[in-house]
Amino acid sequence: MGNKITSRKEDYSKWYNDIVINADLAENSEVRGCMVIKPYGFSIWELMKKELDQMFKDTGHQNAYFPLFVPKSLFEAEEKNAEGFAKECAIVTHYRLKNDPKKKGKLILDPESKLEEELIVRPTSEAVIWKTYKKWIQSYRDLPILINQWANVVRWEMRTRLFLRTSEFLWQEGHTAHSTKDEAMSECLLINNIYAEFAEKFMAMPVLKGSKSEAERFAGAEETLCIEALMQDGKALQAGTSHFLGQNFAKAFDVKFADKSGKLDYVWATSWGVSTRLMGALIMTHSDDKGLVLPPNLAPTQVVIIPMIKSEESKNKIEELSDKILNDLKSNGVRVKIDSRENFTLGYKLNDYELKGIPIRLVIGEQEIKNDEYEIFSRDDFNKLKSNSNDILNNIIKSLDDVQNRMLSKAKKRLNDNTHEVSSYDKFKEIIESQSGFVSCGWDGEANTEESIKKETKATIRCIVGNGEDKDLKCIYSGNPAKHKVIFAKSY
Repeated sequence: MGNKITSRKEDYSKWYNDIVINADLAENSEVRGCMVIKPYGFSIWELMKKELDQMFKDTGHQNAYFPLFVPKSLFEAEEKNAEGFAKECAIVTHYRLKNDPKKKGKLILDPESKLEEELIVRPTSEAVIWKTYKKWIQSYRDLPILINQWANVVRWEMRTRLFLRTSEFLWQEGHTAHSTKDEAMSECLLINNIYAEFAEKFMAMPVLKGSKSEAERFAGAEETLCIEALMQDGKALQAGTSHFLGQNFAKAFDVKFADKSGKLDYVWATSWGVSTRLMGALIMTHSDDKGLVLPPNLAPTQVVIIPMIKSEESKNKIEELSDKILNDLKSNGVRVKIDSRENFTLGYKLNDYELKGIPIRLVIGEQEIKNDEYEIFSRDDFNKLKSNSNDILNNIIKSLDDVQNRMLSKAKKRLNDNTHEVSSYDKFKEIIESQSGFVSCGWDGEANTEESIKKETKATIRCIVGNGEDKDLKCIYSGNPAKHKVIFAKSY
């Protein structure tokens, strides 16, 4: 197996695509802008889903499912939301095809099957969910409603990239209803903290937490909280968002509740989500020019054991020990497999597992058994830890923890090294143009300032991290007193 991966320095975009394709994660489909997530890629997403799902359930949330199609009249009900997504909507207008009388074997729309009302293929589910909540909510006793949905959504993207931006993608979307503003805001904060915890604990990906500027908020939200991650090329990636929707959707769909005194008021709402974009974040945070690098906590196979059998004489001993280590690791909750395929060379296997980012690799052959010395190979730094058979279980388990911690430390160092605090616009432009990364600075809170910086540098406000605490902080662009301390960056 030759090196199929373009180097990051040569072409970062092609490097990313090479990783996705050659590590067998996903491929482009026959539908423009859509992808096929292959079994290996999907197994990583399943682990993400499993861990996040449990974190949601541990905080009182329940899963449900809502329709894929949203009647156009419902979609229009909340004007800002409808306007924000209008250009990305796929629309169903007919429900039937018929044979083309002019072209044998071809199909055309049956004009008699035109829908009375067009259906929007959901780009997000607020509209259909809040129409449902109107039936569920009458009094304070019905609140809060804490619902999450695992689903697919469609946003008709013009420029697509596997996992990062596709016309159809998988995600979770939480939709909650509350009796007070404070409770809804607490929910937003809770979820944003869950996202940050997940990113760090499982993805080994440190993030910055903050809120979005008005220009960058979710359409229909009064406030959007977010986590922002820094990729190896110095660009930011929005990894998760949590939206305080105020009473906007409740008013749009006339969802009221009677409080303890019998007084009617509109319900307070949130929505929040992460998507398969996290797969792209995982790849670009950790992978190298050899292939995918996976943190053990999200690796479908954490350890691979490769028996190297050269003679029948040693076969039983090698297989015996391989099976013992396999069972011991499984008993300790480790995801492990034995690769005993005879139709592939050892060299092929080693390269393949390197490409696919298996965290720990163990080769067992005649020499290893004879000398009672085994090499525990760590994919992240190519370290080889020597161990005897008595200590091998503990050493492998410790190595998995070491890999996870080492990957997080490396990513944290990159984040810290590439976060720059500036007080002048010239320095700001210099960093954005030459070094990239996160740039921390003052902003006067004016939309025209934000837009001017974006036009001149292509950098956007990724998140607001402070609100006027530093009275001496000046806006880097206007020189006026800063209302906010913000993080700018170029982004995906």
